[in-house]
Amino acid sequence: MPIQKILLVDDSKTELHYLTELLTKRGYAVRTAENGEEALRRLSEDKPDLILMDVVMPGQNGFQLTRTITRDPRWSDVPVIMCTSKNQETDKVWGMRQGAKDYVVKPVDASELLGKIKAFG
Repeated sequence: MPIQKILLVDDSKTELHYLTELLTKRGYAVRTAENGEEALRRLSEDKPDLILMDVVMPGQNGFQLTRTITRDPRWSDVPVIMCTSKNQETDKVWGMRQGAKDYVVKPVDASELLGKIKAFG
């Protein structure tokens, strides 16, 4: 099933704006959340086809939130792509161990991100 609805979770308004614009121009329907609590609320309102997840956020970080989402039977089939400035190999490995399906380092390369999203569609 092609990816159409994307939930974007990031505490940076700049990043949310940039990624929302990038994705909506390619025809994706984007909803945003600025923290873990808001992300879980958005998930229960409308299940996305894919989640782009920042790591460094106030409250619950992206690793914890990814683990919560991917272990919940309601959302375990929704792929999560970590989208973060944390560029160490250990961060990537940890993100994947929490249930993420892929990992993108900021600043985001638009064609790399779009390619990764398409791979799930």
